[in-house]
Amino acid sequence: MTLTTSYFPADTSEPVLELTVGDLLRMRAADSPDELAIIEIAPHNSPSLTGADRTDRSWTYAQLRDEAEHCAQWLTQHFEPGDRITVWAPNIPEWVVLQYGAAMAGLILVTANPALRAEELRFVLSQSGSTGLFHADSFRGTDMTAMAREAAMGLPSSPRLVNFASWSREVRGWRGTSRELPVVRPEDPAQIQYTSGTTGTPKGALLHHRGLVTNARYIAVRGGLTEQGRFASAMPLFHTAGCGMSVLGAAHMRSALLLIQAFDPELVLRAMADHRGDAFLGVPTMLIAMLNHPDFAGFDLSACAVAMSGGSSVPPELVRRVEAAFGCRFSTVYGQTELSPIVTQVSPTDSETDKAGTAGKPLWNVEVKIADPVTGEPVPIGEQGEIRARGYQQMIEYYDNPQATDDTVDADRWLHTGDLGTMDSRGYLRVTGRLKDMIIRGGENIYPSEIEQLLFTHPAVEDVAVVGVPDDTWGERVAAILRLRDDMARPTPDELRALCRAHLAPYKTPAQWYVAESFPLTGSGKVQKFRIAELLGEQVYEPLKP
Repeated sequence: MTLTTSYFPADTSEPVLELTVGDLLRMRAADSPDELAIIEIAPHNSPSLTGADRTDRSWTYAQLRDEAEHCAQWLTQHFEPGDRITVWAPNIPEWVVLQYGAAMAGLILVTANPALRAEELRFVLSQSGSTGLFHADSFRGTDMTAMAREAAMGLPSSPRLVNFASWSREVRGWRGTSRELPVVRPEDPAQIQYTSGTTGTPKGALLHHRGLVTNARYIAVRGGLTEQGRFASAMPLFHTAGCGMSVLGAAHMRSALLLIQAFDPELVLRAMADHRGDAFLGVPTMLIAMLNHPDFAGFDLSACAVAMSGGSSVPPELVRRVEAAFGCRFSTVYGQTELSPIVTQVSPTDSETDKAGTAGKPLWNVEVKIADPVTGEPVPIGEQGEIRARGYQQMIEYYDNPQATDDTVDADRWLHTGDLGTMDSRGYLRVTGRLKDMIIRGGENIYPSEIEQLLFTHPAVEDVAVVGVPDDTWGERVAAILRLRDDMARPTPDELRALCRAHLAPYKTPAQWYVAESFPLTGSGKVQKFRIAELLGEQVYEPLKP
Protein backbone atom coordinates (compact mmCIF):
# COMPACT_ATOMS: atom_id res chain seq x y z
CA MET A 1 0.00 0.00 0.00
CA THR A 2 1.33 3.41 -1.00
CA LEU A 3 -0.13 6.36 0.87
CA THR A 4 -0.82 9.69 -0.80
CA THR A 5 -1.46 11.58 2.43
CA SER A 6 -0.40 11.13 6.07
CA TYR A 7 -3.29 8.85 6.97
CA PHE A 8 -2.91 5.10 7.58
CA PRO A 9 -6.23 3.21 7.46
CA ALA A 10 -6.84 0.36 9.88
CA ASP A 11 -5.35 -2.97 8.80
CA THR A 12 -8.08 -5.48 9.71
CA SER A 13 -6.19 -8.63 8.73
CA GLU A 14 -5.84 -9.62 12.41
CA PRO A 15 -8.90 -9.96 14.68
CA VAL A 16 -9.68 -7.83 17.70
CA LEU A 17 -9.77 -10.30 20.60
CA GLU A 18 -13.04 -10.47 22.52
CA LEU A 19 -11.32 -11.56 25.72
CA THR A 20 -10.90 -10.29 29.26
CA VAL A 21 -7.66 -10.34 31.22
CA GLY A 22 -9.06 -13.25 33.23
CA ASP A 23 -10.08 -15.10 30.07
CA LEU A 24 -6.52 -14.95 28.78
CA LEU A 25 -5.09 -16.56 31.91
CA ARG A 26 -7.76 -19.26 31.99
CA MET A 27 -7.11 -20.08 28.31
CA ARG A 28 -3.39 -20.36 28.92
CA ALA A 29 -3.85 -22.53 32.01
CA ALA A 30 -6.14 -24.82 30.01
CA ASP A 31 -3.84 -25.34 27.03
CA SER A 32 -0.42 -24.96 28.70
CA PRO A 33 -0.96 -25.76 32.38
CA ASP A 34 2.61 -26.86 33.11
CA GLU A 35 4.39 -24.08 31.22
CA LEU A 36 6.09 -21.57 33.50
CA ALA A 37 4.24 -18.25 33.71
CA ILE A 38 6.38 -16.23 36.15
CA ILE A 39 9.95 -16.54 37.36
CA GLU A 40 10.71 -14.15 40.20
CA ILE A 41 13.96 -12.21 39.83
CA ALA A 42 15.09 -10.34 42.94
CA PRO A 43 18.52 -9.21 44.18
CA HIS A 44 20.53 -12.02 45.78
CA ASN A 45 19.87 -12.33 49.52
CA SER A 46 17.33 -9.50 49.41
CA PRO A 47 14.54 -9.68 51.99
CA SER A 48 11.15 -10.86 50.80
CA LEU A 49 8.59 -8.11 50.30
CA THR A 50 5.69 -10.51 50.77
CA GLY A 51 6.62 -12.59 53.79
CA ALA A 52 7.72 -15.51 51.60
CA ASP A 53 10.72 -17.55 52.72
CA ARG A 54 12.51 -17.06 49.38
CA THR A 55 12.67 -14.63 46.47
CA ASP A 56 13.30 -16.98 43.55
CA ARG A 57 9.81 -18.45 43.24
CA SER A 58 8.02 -19.53 40.08
CA TRP A 59 4.45 -20.24 38.97
CA THR A 60 3.09 -22.38 36.16
CA TYR A 61 0.07 -21.10 34.28
CA ALA A 62 -2.16 -23.56 36.14
CA GLN A 63 -0.77 -22.43 39.50
CA LEU A 64 -1.15 -18.78 38.55
CA ARG A 65 -4.78 -19.33 37.49
CA ASP A 66 -5.58 -21.18 40.70
CA GLU A 67 -4.03 -18.49 42.87
CA ALA A 68 -5.68 -15.69 40.86
CA GLU A 69 -9.11 -17.32 41.19
CA HIS A 70 -8.53 -17.76 44.93
CA CYS A 71 -7.54 -14.09 45.11
CA ALA A 72 -10.70 -13.16 43.17
CA GLN A 73 -12.81 -15.06 45.70
CA TRP A 74 -11.13 -13.21 48.57
CA LEU A 75 -11.68 -9.89 46.79
CA THR A 76 -15.42 -10.56 46.40
CA GLN A 77 -15.68 -10.86 50.19
CA HIS A 78 -14.49 -7.27 50.61
CA PHE A 79 -15.28 -5.37 47.40
CA GLU A 80 -18.09 -5.01 44.88
CA PRO A 81 -17.80 -5.29 41.08
CA GLY A 82 -16.74 -1.93 39.65
CA ASP A 83 -14.88 -0.90 42.81
CA ARG A 84 -11.44 0.61 42.33
CA ILE A 85 -8.50 -0.86 44.22
CA THR A 86 -5.00 0.64 44.10
CA VAL A 87 -1.80 -1.38 43.97
CA TRP A 88 1.34 0.40 45.15
CA ALA A 89 4.36 -1.89 45.09
CA PRO A 90 7.41 -2.84 43.03
CA ASN A 91 7.46 -5.83 40.68
CA ILE A 92 6.51 -8.82 42.81
CA PRO A 93 4.57 -11.92 41.70
CA GLU A 94 1.68 -11.09 44.01
CA TRP A 95 1.17 -7.89 42.02
CA VAL A 96 0.45 -10.07 38.97
CA VAL A 97 -1.80 -12.38 40.99
CA LEU A 98 -3.76 -9.32 42.13
CA GLN A 99 -3.95 -8.03 38.54
CA TYR A 100 -5.55 -11.25 37.34
CA GLY A 101 -7.66 -11.69 40.48
CA ALA A 102 -9.08 -8.17 40.27
CA ALA A 103 -9.95 -8.75 36.61
CA MET A 104 -11.81 -11.96 37.47
CA ALA A 105 -13.65 -10.23 40.33
CA GLY A 106 -14.82 -7.38 38.10
CA LEU A 107 -12.74 -4.79 39.93
CA ILE A 108 -10.80 -1.91 38.40
CA LEU A 109 -7.10 -2.01 39.24
CA VAL A 110 -5.54 1.41 39.85
CA THR A 111 -1.78 1.24 39.37
CA ALA A 112 0.53 3.53 41.35
CA ASN A 113 4.26 4.12 41.07
CA PRO A 114 6.01 2.85 44.24
CA ALA A 115 8.17 5.99 44.13
CA LEU A 116 5.18 8.25 44.85
CA ARG A 117 5.21 10.22 48.08
CA ALA A 118 2.26 10.26 50.48
CA GLU A 119 0.51 13.32 49.05
CA GLU A 120 0.89 12.02 45.48
CA LEU A 121 -0.53 8.64 46.50
CA ARG A 122 -3.35 10.37 48.33
CA PHE A 123 -4.34 12.15 45.12
CA VAL A 124 -4.51 8.81 43.27
CA LEU A 125 -6.62 7.23 46.03
CA SER A 126 -8.92 10.23 46.25
CA GLN A 127 -9.41 10.91 42.55
CA SER A 128 -10.08 7.24 41.77
CA GLY A 129 -12.28 6.74 44.83
CA SER A 130 -10.29 3.61 45.66
CA THR A 131 -11.79 1.41 48.36
CA GLY A 132 -8.65 -0.68 48.72
CA LEU A 133 -4.89 -0.10 48.80
CA PHE A 134 -2.52 -3.03 48.37
CA HIS A 135 1.00 -1.96 49.27
CA ALA A 136 4.49 -3.21 49.96
CA ASP A 137 5.70 -3.02 53.55
CA SER A 138 8.87 -1.18 52.59
CA PHE A 139 11.01 -0.68 49.54
CA ARG A 140 14.43 0.87 49.06
CA GLY A 141 14.42 2.35 52.53
CA THR A 142 10.91 3.82 52.35
CA ASP A 143 8.41 2.83 55.02
CA MET A 144 5.51 2.26 52.65
CA THR A 145 3.22 1.04 55.43
CA ALA A 146 3.44 4.35 57.28
CA MET A 147 3.11 6.28 54.05
CA ALA A 148 0.05 4.24 53.02
CA ARG A 149 -1.65 5.03 56.33
CA GLU A 150 -0.87 8.72 55.93
CA ALA A 151 -2.16 8.79 52.35
CA ALA A 152 -5.41 6.99 53.15
CA MET A 153 -6.23 8.79 56.39
CA GLY A 154 -9.61 10.53 56.35
CA LEU A 155 -10.48 9.78 52.73
CA PRO A 156 -14.23 9.46 52.04
CA SER A 157 -13.73 6.06 50.38
CA SER A 158 -12.06 4.67 53.55
CA PRO A 159 -9.72 2.38 51.60
CA ARG A 160 -8.97 -1.00 53.14
CA LEU A 161 -5.19 -1.34 53.54
CA VAL A 162 -3.62 -4.68 52.65
CA ASN A 163 0.11 -5.11 53.23
CA PHE A 164 1.74 -7.54 50.80
CA ALA A 165 3.89 -8.67 53.75
CA SER A 166 0.73 -10.31 55.16
CA TRP A 167 -0.50 -11.60 51.78
CA SER A 168 0.27 -15.26 52.57
CA ARG A 169 -1.83 -15.11 55.73
CA GLU A 170 -4.60 -12.73 54.71
CA VAL A 171 -5.23 -13.65 51.07
CA ARG A 172 -3.44 -16.89 50.21
CA GLY A 173 -4.41 -18.41 53.55
CA TRP A 174 -8.10 -17.44 53.34
CA ARG A 175 -10.46 -20.43 53.61
CA GLY A 176 -13.91 -18.87 53.41
CA THR A 177 -16.97 -19.86 51.40
CA SER A 178 -16.58 -19.41 47.66
CA ARG A 179 -19.21 -17.61 45.62
CA GLU A 180 -19.90 -17.32 41.92
CA LEU A 181 -17.63 -14.74 40.34
CA PRO A 182 -19.30 -11.92 38.38
CA VAL A 183 -19.60 -11.89 34.60
CA VAL A 184 -16.89 -9.65 33.14
CA ARG A 185 -17.05 -8.48 29.52
CA PRO A 186 -14.23 -7.42 27.17
CA GLU A 187 -15.58 -3.86 27.02
CA ASP A 188 -15.61 -3.51 30.81
CA PRO A 189 -13.02 -1.28 32.51
CA ALA A 190 -9.96 -3.15 33.76
CA GLN A 191 -7.47 -0.53 34.94
CA ILE A 192 -6.90 3.12 35.71
CA GLN A 193 -3.40 4.30 34.88
CA TYR A 194 -2.42 7.87 35.74
CA THR A 195 -0.95 10.06 33.08
CA SER A 196 -0.95 13.79 32.44
CA GLY A 197 -1.13 16.35 29.70
CA THR A 198 -0.29 19.97 29.23
CA THR A 199 -1.72 21.04 32.58
CA GLY A 200 0.46 18.66 34.58
CA THR A 201 -2.57 17.57 36.60
CA PRO A 202 -2.58 13.74 36.76
CA LYS A 203 -5.44 12.14 34.85
CA GLY A 204 -6.57 8.54 35.20
CA ALA A 205 -6.85 6.77 31.85
CA LEU A 206 -9.64 4.19 32.18
CA LEU A 207 -8.63 1.19 30.07
CA HIS A 208 -10.80 -1.76 29.07
CA HIS A 209 -10.00 -5.48 28.90
CA ARG A 210 -10.33 -5.72 25.11
CA GLY A 211 -7.76 -3.01 24.49
CA LEU A 212 -5.16 -4.34 26.91
CA VAL A 213 -5.48 -7.98 25.86
CA THR A 214 -5.53 -7.37 22.12
CA ASN A 215 -2.75 -4.79 22.13
CA ALA A 216 -0.46 -7.13 24.07
CA ARG A 217 -1.05 -9.84 21.45
CA TYR A 218 -0.25 -7.54 18.55
CA ILE A 219 2.97 -6.29 20.18
CA ALA A 220 4.16 -9.84 20.83
CA VAL A 221 3.47 -10.88 17.24
CA ARG A 222 4.96 -7.77 15.58
CA GLY A 223 7.91 -7.92 17.98
CA GLY A 224 8.72 -11.51 17.07
CA LEU A 225 8.48 -12.94 20.58
CA THR A 226 9.13 -16.68 20.84
CA GLU A 227 6.45 -19.21 21.78
CA GLN A 228 7.23 -20.88 25.12
CA GLY A 229 10.18 -18.55 25.58
CA ARG A 230 11.70 -16.55 28.42
CA PHE A 231 10.67 -12.87 28.31
CA ALA A 232 12.80 -10.55 30.46
CA SER A 233 11.02 -7.29 31.20
CA ALA A 234 12.58 -4.54 33.25
CA MET A 235 9.48 -2.37 32.94
CA PRO A 236 7.59 -1.55 36.16
CA LEU A 237 4.23 -3.24 36.51
CA PHE A 238 2.46 0.06 37.20
CA HIS A 239 3.14 0.99 33.54
CA THR A 240 1.09 -0.46 30.70
CA ALA A 241 4.45 -1.69 29.39
CA GLY A 242 4.75 -3.82 32.51
CA CYS A 243 1.28 -5.14 33.33
CA GLY A 244 0.13 -5.03 29.70
CA MET A 245 2.92 -5.58 27.19
CA SER A 246 4.95 -7.81 29.54
CA VAL A 247 2.49 -9.80 31.66
CA LEU A 248 -0.18 -10.23 29.00
CA GLY A 249 2.32 -10.46 26.14
CA ALA A 250 4.09 -13.37 27.83
CA ALA A 251 0.74 -15.09 28.42
CA HIS A 252 -0.18 -14.79 24.75
CA MET A 253 3.06 -16.53 23.77
CA ARG A 254 2.87 -19.22 26.51
CA SER A 255 6.15 -17.78 27.75
CA ALA A 256 7.63 -17.33 31.19
CA LEU A 257 7.95 -13.73 32.31
CA LEU A 258 11.27 -13.05 34.05
CA LEU A 259 9.77 -10.62 36.56
CA ILE A 260 12.54 -8.20 37.56
CA GLN A 261 11.74 -6.72 41.00
CA ALA A 262 13.31 -3.37 40.10
CA PHE A 263 15.75 -2.45 37.39
CA ASP A 264 19.41 -3.09 38.08
CA PRO A 265 21.65 -3.73 35.06
CA GLU A 266 23.55 -6.61 36.62
CA LEU A 267 20.37 -8.23 37.92
CA VAL A 268 18.80 -8.14 34.45
CA LEU A 269 21.92 -9.37 32.67
CA ARG A 270 22.36 -12.22 35.13
CA ALA A 271 18.69 -13.21 34.82
CA MET A 272 18.90 -13.25 31.03
CA ALA A 273 22.06 -15.34 31.13
CA ASP A 274 20.87 -17.79 33.82
CA HIS A 275 17.38 -18.29 32.37
CA ARG A 276 18.28 -18.03 28.67
CA GLY A 277 16.13 -14.96 28.15
CA ASP A 278 15.17 -14.72 24.48
CA ALA A 279 13.44 -11.32 24.57
CA PHE A 280 13.97 -8.09 26.50
CA LEU A 281 11.80 -5.02 27.05
CA GLY A 282 13.12 -1.81 28.57
CA VAL A 283 13.51 1.91 27.97
CA PRO A 284 16.67 3.24 26.29
CA THR A 285 18.20 4.28 29.61
CA MET A 286 18.10 0.68 30.79
CA LEU A 287 19.76 -0.60 27.64
CA ILE A 288 22.51 2.00 27.99
CA ALA A 289 23.14 0.96 31.61
CA MET A 290 23.32 -2.71 30.60
CA LEU A 291 25.71 -2.02 27.72
CA ASN A 292 27.92 0.06 30.02
CA HIS A 293 28.12 -2.59 32.75
CA PRO A 294 31.83 -3.39 33.28
CA ASP A 295 31.20 -7.14 33.06
CA PHE A 296 28.78 -7.03 30.12
CA ALA A 297 30.96 -9.28 27.98
CA GLY A 298 30.91 -11.96 30.67
CA PHE A 299 27.15 -12.57 30.44
CA ASP A 300 25.92 -15.14 27.94
CA LEU A 301 23.13 -13.39 26.03
CA SER A 302 23.25 -15.73 23.04
CA ALA A 303 19.60 -16.77 23.54
CA CYS A 304 18.34 -13.19 23.13
CA ALA A 305 16.53 -12.86 19.80
CA VAL A 306 14.83 -9.48 20.17
CA ALA A 307 15.11 -6.31 22.25
CA MET A 308 12.13 -3.96 22.39
CA SER A 309 12.30 -0.37 23.56
CA GLY A 310 10.40 2.89 23.57
CA GLY A 311 9.15 5.39 26.15
CA SER A 312 11.44 8.09 24.79
CA SER A 313 13.29 8.64 21.56
CA VAL A 314 15.55 5.71 20.70
CA PRO A 315 18.84 7.02 19.27
CA PRO A 316 19.84 5.25 16.04
CA GLU A 317 23.30 4.57 17.46
CA LEU A 318 21.74 2.75 20.42
CA VAL A 319 19.81 0.47 18.06
CA ARG A 320 23.05 -0.44 16.32
CA ARG A 321 24.93 -0.98 19.59
CA VAL A 322 22.24 -3.24 21.03
CA GLU A 323 21.97 -5.39 17.92
CA ALA A 324 25.75 -5.80 17.78
CA ALA A 325 26.34 -6.40 21.49
CA PHE A 326 23.30 -8.59 22.21
CA GLY A 327 23.43 -10.36 18.87
CA CYS A 328 19.69 -9.75 18.50
CA ARG A 329 17.21 -7.75 16.46
CA PHE A 330 15.64 -4.50 17.65
CA SER A 331 11.98 -3.45 17.78
CA THR A 332 11.04 0.14 18.61
CA VAL A 333 7.53 0.84 19.90
CA TYR A 334 5.56 4.09 20.11
CA GLY A 335 2.36 4.82 21.99
CA GLN A 336 0.91 6.25 25.15
CA THR A 337 -1.07 5.04 28.12
CA GLU A 338 -4.39 6.23 26.69
CA LEU A 339 -3.93 3.77 23.80
CA SER A 340 -3.30 0.63 25.90
CA PRO A 341 -0.47 1.55 25.02
CA ILE A 342 1.16 0.87 21.61
CA VAL A 343 0.17 2.41 18.27
CA THR A 344 3.15 1.75 16.00
CA GLN A 345 5.99 -0.76 16.12
CA VAL A 346 9.06 -1.67 14.13
CA SER A 347 9.33 -5.32 13.12
CA PRO A 348 12.69 -6.93 13.97
CA THR A 349 12.86 -7.94 10.30
CA ASP A 350 12.54 -4.36 9.05
CA SER A 351 15.48 -2.70 7.34
CA GLU A 352 18.34 -1.24 9.34
CA THR A 353 17.21 2.22 8.23
CA ASP A 354 13.67 1.69 9.52
CA LYS A 355 14.83 0.15 12.80
CA ALA A 356 17.27 2.97 13.49
CA GLY A 357 15.19 5.87 12.22
CA THR A 358 11.47 5.21 12.66
CA ALA A 359 8.90 4.07 15.21
CA GLY A 360 7.49 1.57 12.72
CA LYS A 361 4.06 1.40 11.15
CA PRO A 362 0.68 1.14 12.88
CA LEU A 363 -0.36 -2.13 14.48
CA TRP A 364 -3.55 -3.84 13.34
CA ASN A 365 -7.00 -2.27 13.71
CA VAL A 366 -5.86 1.25 14.48
CA GLU A 367 -6.04 4.33 12.26
CA VAL A 368 -3.21 6.82 12.50
CA LYS A 369 -2.87 10.22 10.90
CA ILE A 370 -0.47 13.12 11.06
CA ALA A 371 -2.89 15.99 11.43
CA ASP A 372 -2.73 19.71 10.98
CA PRO A 373 -3.21 20.78 14.63
CA VAL A 374 -5.67 23.49 13.56
CA THR A 375 -7.81 21.84 10.88
CA GLY A 376 -7.40 18.20 11.94
CA GLU A 377 -6.88 17.18 8.31
CA PRO A 378 -4.01 14.84 7.34
CA VAL A 379 -0.92 16.72 6.20
CA PRO A 380 1.00 15.79 3.04
CA ILE A 381 3.42 12.85 3.21
CA GLY A 382 6.61 13.81 5.03
CA GLU A 383 5.25 16.99 6.62
CA GLN A 384 5.17 17.40 10.39
CA GLY A 385 1.92 17.47 12.32
CA GLU A 386 0.27 16.07 15.42
CA ILE A 387 0.06 12.29 15.74
CA ARG A 388 -3.56 11.20 16.21
CA ALA A 389 -4.97 7.69 16.55
CA ARG A 390 -8.36 5.98 16.56
CA GLY A 391 -9.09 2.34 17.24
CA TYR A 392 -10.19 -0.53 19.45
CA GLN A 393 -7.58 0.20 22.14
CA GLN A 394 -8.58 3.75 23.03
CA MET A 395 -9.28 4.47 26.67
CA ILE A 396 -12.89 4.66 27.78
CA GLU A 397 -12.28 8.09 29.30
CA TYR A 398 -10.18 9.94 31.79
CA TYR A 399 -11.84 8.69 34.95
CA ASP A 400 -14.27 11.23 36.42
CA ASN A 401 -12.76 13.97 34.26
CA PRO A 402 -15.08 14.70 31.30
CA GLN A 403 -13.41 17.99 30.40
CA ALA A 404 -9.99 16.36 30.05
CA THR A 405 -11.56 13.58 27.99
CA ASP A 406 -13.20 16.08 25.64
CA ASP A 407 -9.90 17.95 25.32
CA THR A 408 -8.09 14.77 24.24
CA VAL A 409 -10.66 12.83 22.19
CA ASP A 410 -12.50 14.83 19.54
CA ALA A 411 -16.04 14.41 18.22
CA ASP A 412 -14.84 11.96 15.56
CA ARG A 413 -13.15 9.81 18.24
CA TRP A 414 -9.62 10.74 17.21
CA LEU A 415 -7.29 10.73 20.19
CA HIS A 416 -4.88 13.67 20.11
CA THR A 417 -1.53 12.42 21.38
CA GLY A 418 0.10 15.83 21.71
CA ASP A 419 3.17 14.40 19.95
CA LEU A 420 4.60 15.66 16.69
CA GLY A 421 5.65 13.37 13.88
CA THR A 422 5.86 12.62 10.19
CA MET A 423 4.67 9.67 8.10
CA ASP A 424 6.18 8.28 4.91
CA SER A 425 4.30 6.76 1.98
CA ARG A 426 4.43 3.30 3.59
CA GLY A 427 2.91 4.49 6.85
CA TYR A 428 6.14 4.40 8.85
CA LEU A 429 6.15 6.97 11.64
CA ARG A 430 8.88 9.26 12.88
CA VAL A 431 8.30 11.02 16.21
CA THR A 432 9.83 14.48 15.98
CA GLY A 433 8.82 16.24 19.16
CA ARG A 434 5.97 17.08 21.50
CA LEU A 435 3.23 19.63 21.57
CA LYS A 436 3.21 19.03 25.29
CA ASP A 437 5.91 20.15 27.67
CA MET A 438 6.15 16.72 29.27
CA ILE A 439 9.69 15.58 30.08
CA ILE A 440 10.62 11.91 29.64
CA ARG A 441 13.51 10.92 31.89
CA GLY A 442 14.53 7.29 31.59
CA GLY A 443 11.03 6.33 30.47
CA GLU A 444 9.36 8.15 33.38
CA ASN A 445 6.92 10.90 32.47
CA ILE A 446 7.52 14.15 34.36
CA TYR A 447 5.07 17.06 34.25
CA PRO A 448 6.73 20.46 34.70
CA SER A 449 3.74 22.28 36.18
CA GLU A 450 3.69 19.91 39.16
CA ILE A 451 7.29 20.86 39.98
CA GLU A 452 6.70 24.52 39.20
CA GLN A 453 3.70 24.71 41.51
CA LEU A 454 5.77 23.30 44.35
CA LEU A 455 8.73 25.62 43.76
CA PHE A 456 6.34 28.57 43.70
CA THR A 457 5.70 27.84 47.38
CA HIS A 458 9.28 28.82 48.28
CA PRO A 459 9.24 32.42 49.56
CA ALA A 460 12.29 33.43 47.51
CA VAL A 461 10.88 32.23 44.18
CA GLU A 462 9.03 34.83 42.13
CA ASP A 463 8.58 32.77 38.99
CA VAL A 464 9.85 29.42 37.72
CA ALA A 465 10.00 27.43 34.51
CA VAL A 466 10.86 23.74 34.39
CA VAL A 467 12.05 22.26 31.11
CA GLY A 468 13.72 19.13 29.82
CA VAL A 469 17.25 19.27 28.48
CA PRO A 470 18.94 16.52 26.44
CA ASP A 471 20.90 13.87 28.30
CA ASP A 472 22.87 11.00 26.74
CA THR A 473 21.96 8.55 29.52
CA TRP A 474 18.43 9.51 30.60
CA GLY A 475 17.12 10.91 27.34
CA GLU A 476 16.21 14.10 29.16
CA ARG A 477 17.00 15.62 32.53
CA VAL A 478 15.01 18.17 34.49
CA ALA A 479 16.19 21.77 34.70
CA ALA A 480 14.57 24.52 36.76
CA ILE A 481 15.05 28.19 35.86
CA LEU A 482 14.12 30.61 38.64
CA ARG A 483 13.29 34.28 38.88
CA LEU A 484 14.13 35.23 42.45
CA ARG A 485 12.77 37.95 44.71
CA ASP A 486 15.16 40.78 45.44
CA ASP A 487 14.07 41.09 49.06
CA MET A 488 14.75 37.48 50.05
CA ALA A 489 17.91 35.52 50.70
CA ARG A 490 18.93 33.50 47.67
CA PRO A 491 18.11 29.79 48.17
CA THR A 492 20.72 27.10 47.54
CA PRO A 493 20.24 24.12 45.22
CA ASP A 494 20.34 21.81 48.25
CA GLU A 495 17.52 23.76 49.89
CA LEU A 496 15.33 23.58 46.80
CA ARG A 497 16.24 19.95 46.23
CA ALA A 498 15.14 19.12 49.77
CA LEU A 499 11.82 20.87 49.15
CA CYS A 500 11.22 18.75 46.08
CA ARG A 501 12.29 15.50 47.73
CA ALA A 502 9.88 16.12 50.59
CA HIS A 503 6.86 16.33 48.29
CA LEU A 504 7.74 14.63 45.01
CA ALA A 505 9.18 11.34 43.80
CA PRO A 506 12.99 11.58 43.52
CA TYR A 507 13.06 11.27 39.72
CA LYS A 508 11.04 14.49 39.42
CA THR A 509 13.63 16.57 41.30
CA PRO A 510 15.49 18.98 38.99
CA ALA A 511 19.09 18.04 38.30
CA GLN A 512 20.09 21.55 37.23
CA TRP A 513 19.21 24.94 38.71
CA TYR A 514 19.54 28.32 37.02
CA VAL A 515 18.66 31.95 37.67
CA ALA A 516 17.08 34.30 35.12
CA GLU A 517 16.32 38.01 35.18
CA SER A 518 13.27 37.49 32.95
CA PHE A 519 11.55 34.89 30.78
CA PRO A 520 10.78 35.14 27.06
CA LEU A 521 7.04 35.61 26.63
CA THR A 522 4.46 35.28 23.88
CA GLY A 523 2.27 38.18 22.87
CA SER A 524 -0.39 36.95 25.27
CA GLY A 525 2.07 36.82 28.14
CA LYS A 526 2.72 33.09 28.20
CA VAL A 527 6.22 31.79 28.90
CA GLN A 528 7.93 30.42 25.78
CA LYS A 529 9.42 27.23 27.14
CA PHE A 530 10.95 26.18 23.86
CA ARG A 531 12.90 29.45 23.86
CA ILE A 532 14.02 28.89 27.45
CA ALA A 533 15.39 25.50 26.42
CA GLU A 534 17.24 27.15 23.52
CA LEU A 535 18.72 29.79 25.86
CA LEU A 536 19.86 27.05 28.21
CA GLY A 537 21.70 25.45 25.32
CA GLU A 538 23.32 28.82 24.61
CA GLN A 539 24.43 29.03 28.28
CA VAL A 540 22.60 32.32 28.78
CA TYR A 541 21.33 31.54 32.27
CA GLU A 542 23.46 31.74 35.41
CA PRO A 543 23.78 28.49 37.38
CA LEU A 544 22.40 28.77 40.91
CA LYS A 545 25.39 28.60 43.24
CA PRO A 546 25.51 26.40 46.38
